[in-house]
Amino acid sequence: MFSERIERLSGSLIREILAAAQRPEVISFAGGLPAADCLPKLDFSGVPPHLAQYGTSEGEPEFRAAIVQELARIGLDIDASQVLVLSGSQQALDLAAKLFIDPKTPVITEGPTYLAALQVFKLFGADITTVQQEQGQLPPAKLAEAIAASQAKLAYLIPSFQNPSGACYSEETRRGLAEVIDAANMPVIEDDPYRALSYDGEAPRPLVTHLKKAPWIYCGSFSKTLAPGLRIGYMVASPELMPYLLKLKQAADLHTNRLGQWFNTQWLNSGDYVGHLKELQQSYKVGRDAMQKALETHFADLADWLVPQGGLFFWLTLKQPRDTRPLLKVALEENNVAFMPGEAFYAQPEEGIGHLRLNFSHASPERIEEGIKRLAGVIRAAQ
Repeated sequence: MFSERIERLSGSLIREILAAAQRPEVISFAGGLPAADCLPKLDFSGVPPHLAQYGTSEGEPEFRAAIVQELARIGLDIDASQVLVLSGSQQALDLAAKLFIDPKTPVITEGPTYLAALQVFKLFGADITTVQQEQGQLPPAKLAEAIAASQAKLAYLIPSFQNPSGACYSEETRRGLAEVIDAANMPVIEDDPYRALSYDGEAPRPLVTHLKKAPWIYCGSFSKTLAPGLRIGYMVASPELMPYLLKLKQAADLHTNRLGQWFNTQWLNSGDYVGHLKELQQSYKVGRDAMQKALETHFADLADWLVPQGGLFFWLTLKQPRDTRPLLKVALEENNVAFMPGEAFYAQPEEGIGHLRLNFSHASPERIEEGIKRLAGVIRAAQ
């Protein structure tokens, strides 16, 4: 009755955990939710009446122009014709998969990588090769080896404050990766939803700015900085890809929610957006530092980690590796604390044995301290 693709359909572990962690007594480090008190008030007074009508598939012209200005600020100089407004940047992965992936298409990802990207790529039948990060970087030589060995047709990378590892690639690493991608003339998707959430200096300019000839897609989002419930994201792509991506967007949902685009445009053009980002950075840095302090107190003998310079996550590597998925049930049901098992962030879950992802943006410093203490108890009891 169903398409053969449905045999590859998988659920989202994070969505399942979030549903279970809604109880107020649960201290959740599982999701990537922005702090509720950091979200701006939803004010739709003054919305033009014509926005009740259907809109263009590309997105509202004023909003696309504002995105062009934002991207110029980080070194990505593009034309508005290269901007496609999406129903969240997650839609970019769906459209890109439809454009590039058939069953058995070889695809390169980092190890670890964004679990919802894996969900999409697997649905379309990708044959995924993982390239392991080393000390917060992705060695270009290892990427070149993986491309040669797998004959990859697409790469998916998250160079800035990666989800889940928190890694931020240096300018040198980005240049090296771009050279490898250009040499293979291989399309690359650069996912960049966390760039604005930097705590120790700005991330280097996007990897795609270093490309000379390879086709590319750059994905951005306002879900981490404005209102995630509005589901407003965007993709920018090299000109030769845009006609195909636009038609795929039209086939998916005609156009993105116009009220959300209007709301975001007001913020971007208000002159207050940069100040809002600075407030977000200051607020989340408090959570980052609180979690670092709690981890030093309770996890120093249990795990290793790098302090993230941005984004929303710590990535822990247990000193005594074990599958963390069974520990989640114990942590949640017996200790009222939730986390994300690291296995979910690998195409082959066994490659992620002994890792945890912890979010620091949604709990107070006091609850972070208590939650990390409880979680350390769960790990110790399992050893």
